[in-house]
Parts: sequence; structure tokens; C-alpha cells
Amino acid sequence: MEHNFGQDFVPAPGSFDKSRVVNVKPIRTLVPVFPSPSNPSSSSNPQGGAPFVCVSPSGPYPAGVAPLYPFFVSPESQRLSEQNAQAQAGQRLPAGPISTAVPINSFRTPTGATNGDIEMNEVDAEDGTGNGSHKRKSGKKGRKPKGARGAPTNVNPEAVANDIFESINPIVFDALSQPDGRDSVTYTLLVYEVLKRKLGQLEETSKDISGAKRPDLKAGALMLTKGIRANSKKSIGVVLGVEIGDIFFFRIELCLVGLHAPSMAGIDYIGTKTSQEEEPLAVSIVSSGGYEDNVEDGDVLIYTGQGGVNKDKGASDQKLERGNLALEKSMHRGNDVRVIRGLTDLAHPTGKVYIYDGLYKIQNTWVEKAKNGFNVFKYKLVRCPGQPAAYMIWKSIQQWTQKNASRTGVILPDLTSSAEKIPVCLVNDVDNEKGPAYFTYSPTIKNLKPTAPVESSAGCSCIGGCQPDNYNCPCIQKNGGYLPYSAMGVLADLKSVVYECGPSCQCPPNCRNRVSQGGLKIRLEVFKTKDKGWGLRSWDPIRAGTFICEYAGEVIDNARVEELVGENEDDYIFDSTRIYQQVDVFPSDTEAPKIPSPLYITAKNEGNVARFMNHSCSPNVLWRPVVRENKNESDIHVAFYAIRHIPPMMELTYDYGIVLPLKAGQRKKKCSCGSAKCRGYFC
Repeated sequence: MEHNFGQDFVPAPGSFDKSRVVNVKPIRTLVPVFPSPSNPSSSSNPQGGAPFVCVSPSGPYPAGVAPLYPFFVSPESQRLSEQNAQAQAGQRLPAGPISTAVPINSFRTPTGATNGDIEMNEVDAEDGTGNGSHKRKSGKKGRKPKGARGAPTNVNPEAVANDIFESINPIVFDALSQPDGRDSVTYTLLVYEVLKRKLGQLEETSKDISGAKRPDLKAGALMLTKGIRANSKKSIGVVLGVEIGDIFFFRIELCLVGLHAPSMAGIDYIGTKTSQEEEPLAVSIVSSGGYEDNVEDGDVLIYTGQGGVNKDKGASDQKLERGNLALEKSMHRGNDVRVIRGLTDLAHPTGKVYIYDGLYKIQNTWVEKAKNGFNVFKYKLVRCPGQPAAYMIWKSIQQWTQKNASRTGVILPDLTSSAEKIPVCLVNDVDNEKGPAYFTYSPTIKNLKPTAPVESSAGCSCIGGCQPDNYNCPCIQKNGGYLPYSAMGVLADLKSVVYECGPSCQCPPNCRNRVSQGGLKIRLEVFKTKDKGWGLRSWDPIRAGTFICEYAGEVIDNARVEELVGENEDDYIFDSTRIYQQVDVFPSDTEAPKIPSPLYITAKNEGNVARFMNHSCSPNVLWRPVVRENKNESDIHVAFYAIRHIPPMMELTYDYGIVLPLKAGQRKKKCSCGSAKCRGYFC
């Protein structure tokens, strides 16, 4: 027969059947409460200890007790809860103060979102050094806008990666399975960039802001785990798809493309079997200033061996083992060793830029005393002849800027006549042409017939600048709930339209959401090409996603465009309605930017450096429409961003696009880009 144990049942001592449970309730419906410090006498426990009482998280709470964080309820909610309890019990509970709930230090928001709406903090040390510390500026925060992706919580990087990997175009995996060309390396780095930037963007709005998050390392580790990489097998000599002069901003990128496997160690080596034993041979080294290397000579590198420094034991003599032994064995074997030089990133001095300088041979090795008094191994590496210039290009630029060294072919030291904050050099070392046809330099567009904005906007009120976790900011809301740029000024993702702060906003000129404003930030030069007229290139290394310049000129209407095209008079028209081949890593990127309204700009008589950027069917630059908040008139600009890392002195190109169908009298123009994917023409 079943016994009915009621709520007021009290078993006789020693007679209670412990196999039965009285009134089972899920533990999540209960919350421990303790006497409030402000009313210590409220306890009726004769022993003097605090009674342990279980109530529902919503109360009501007895007088003198407070809920444990995070179940704190407001005094008003507590009052209503008490009134309801009184009405049900028919008696009045003694009122007592509710102390402010204090979070327990060990309490953390559960991780591992399952629906993909996940976010993280971004590292302010995006340079990959890991020496930065995360700092969050104070600012007004608000509720996440409806429709914005994600929620301010901890992030599951693997879930983010899975979403991105599932959206990859199948051609990427085809290229990775055929590692005999450039595409496998290019696609690997593009996927890495998308994942790294997304993790960084999500991190910034995360609740968990403790420490630097290093999205660069997380993205790299996830890609290695999933096998999305190029040249997975170590090899001596040339790495397929990697070209001399290629640059990298993160050590993990070297690993992803198969150039240098260790993410920290400076020497990479493999084991090679001989007739007697297995011996190590060096395949690559990274010289980035960690040791006393001599890098003054462009074709000779005096490299210091590894080891000799122990965090616990201090300094000691280096030993002939591991990487050091591999370098010595490689000297005797005479095999090629890849050399990657790490240089200071002038745009972000705490970071490094890694440049692949080609193949070297080890000519000599010896032991000498370092500055700390201990013995170190030294290796003399000499660059193999006949290779394209890489590190020496950097050295030349350094001489032009720091030592005012003479340079052949300079026509004008500043083409802009001080219209830009940074001078733009005009150079011709190909023929005797003295410069392009005359035009007036203008750093931005001019619209003589401005129209009303598509959407009226009062702009943002972020006095100190837009902050990534301020969800009340209308500029952030228009960008889908995130700032479009990282803390380093890099475009976070390939949105069709970028919404920047503008004249209607109260944020300062240095606001993070005004990246394309304020003129040039990269040292550019206009130069004469061999077969494409004048072109544009940079003295500085350009990180993928970096803003380069906008297309300046005069805004014209469609009637004027047809008139100029019909006369074949203007080769400097930017037409936003053309069909453009976008980045093809992700299917969604193949669509042209969805500009709010057609935009035509002529730079024939008035323009900036963008008018010199040539066409390529495999461009390293893309354009995006940028709408600046302006309640008075439509304020649309065309901004150019780097698709991938661009080494110094490499020509900057974008896809001009084509017009379909061709208009009467319009002719196709022969393409001279020289790309393996050249379609033969543009128009």
C-alpha cells in the first residue's frame, strides 16, 4: 500500500524509510538564500548558525534573506511577490531589506552556443605578437538590436568555423587537392582571413573579456584540425604556390601554406635516413630579431642558432642538437634552406611582417660568445643567385625614406601637390614620358547635384567614438550589429555596403567607423608600367582588408556616361552597374556589391590616385560602396580594400567589370593583365 507523505509529514526518529524521497523538485527550481548581513538577528536557529532555506528563484523570500547571484530580483518584484504570497497564505510576512546581490567570482556564463549566434572579444594585439593586452573603453551599452546576428555571450570558435567551412565554394577544396598551383595557397589564406576576422569581430561583443583572445591562433588551429591548408607535407626547397616576396602578418600563416611548420621555433627540419643513421636536415628558418642575427647584407644572413635561454635556469651555452644540428648537417649536405625574414610592421610597430626571401645555402658555421657571455652557434647563409628581389626591395624603400638616397626615374616627389597628408611619388624608369595627361588632383568625390538620402538618419551620438558593444548605436545597427572594421582598421567581412559615420554623427574624426575618411594612410606611388600605361603601387606592405583609397572625381548621371562612352573620350569612368568578378572563395562573394543607387564617377579632369589603378582579371584589390551618415544628402563613396596581403612595390589592380549588353558603338578593350585567369578583355 502506498504511503502518502504530505508536506507536513514528520517521520518518527529512526522510522523513516530512506529509500523514499519526499516531494522531489528539480534543483533548478530552487535557490539557496542566506540571512542578510544587515539583519543578522533574523535567524531563529538556536545554534546560532544560518538556516538553509530553499525557495523558487522568483521568491517570495523570507524577511532578512537575499537571493544568490544571478537570481537577484528588483525590490519592486520582491514586493509584488510578497503580496501574492500573503494573499495565498492569508497572513502578513514581516518586511525586511533585500541586500544587493554580489556575483560569485567563480560564476561564468556557460559556453558552447548551439545555434551559431556566438560572439567573442577581439584581440588588440592582432599583429600576432601576443604581447598586447585587451582593453575595453567605457561607453554606453545597449540591447542587441533586433535582427542583429549573435548575442553578447561567450563564443564557440569551432561552431563559427563550421559555419564558415560549410559555406566554402567547392572549387576551394578542388584546389587544395591539386597543390600544384597558386590557387591552393591563395584560397587557404583567404579562408583563414575570413575566419580570423569573424572570430575577432565576435570576440569584441563577448561578455568574457579576460585576456587577449588571439583569433589568429584560434583560426589557424581550427583550419589545421580540419585539414584546410596547402602543402601539408614537409619538403626541402621550393614550396608549391608560394612565391618569393610573399608576405605574411602571422606566424600561423607560414604553417598553413607549408612554408615553415613551427609556430614559435625559428628552425624547421625533417629527418632524413642515410646508410648509417637518420639525421636531421633544415628546411626553413625565420629570422625575426629574437637572436643576434646580422641582416645588413641583403644576400647574406648570419643566423644565430636556437636555445641557450631557459626561463627557469637562465642563459647557458647552446647545444648542437635539434635545429642547430639540422643546420650543420644541411651545410655538409648542401641542401637549400628557405629563409623568412621578420621585419617590424611600421603601421603597427608592436607587430611583425614576414617576407619569404627565397632559397639560401649554408656556407659556414662557427661558435662565438654572445652578449650574455655564453656560446652560441652562428651560421652564414648565402642567397642562391637568379631569384627575384624580395628583402632587398624593403631595403631600397628604407634607403629612399630614411637616408634620402637618390632614385632614378623620379618625375615628381609629390603628385598631389600637398592635397594628401602623405606625398605620392611619380616615377618613370621605363621610357622618356614625362607624366600622365594634366588633371586636377582631388582627394574625394564632388557631387554637383546631390540628392536626398535614401533613408533619413540623424547619425550616432557616440561622443567618444563608436564602441563595438554599444548596440544602441544606429551606425552599428545598420552594419548588422557589428562595427565593420577591426581595431586595426581592417574590413571585418565582405559586406555589400559599408555604413560609416558621417556629417550627421557626433563621433570624432578618429572614430573607428571612419576608416575611409581623412585621405591616404599608405605611401603610394604612380609609376609607368611596361605595357599598361601608368599604374599604382605601394611602398608599404598592405594587410588583407586594409583600406587603400577611394575613387575620387565628379559624380555624373547616366546620360553623361553614355555621351562620354560613345565618344570614346573618357577612360576614367567608374561605373557601379558593371558586372564584376568578385572573390570566389564563398559563393555569396560572387555577387556584385548592392549599391543603394547607381553611381557614376569620372576622373578624367579631376581625381586622385585611384584613376591610375589598372584592371586585372585576378585583382588584389576590390571595391565596396561606403555610405556615410548624412541627413542632408546622399553621401555614397567608392572605397578600395586589399583582397589579400600585398607586398611593397606590387602593382595594385581591381576588376573593371564588363557591361552587358554592350551599348551601340561600345568596343571591348584588350586585357593585358597577364593573369592565368585572364578573360582576354574588359569594357
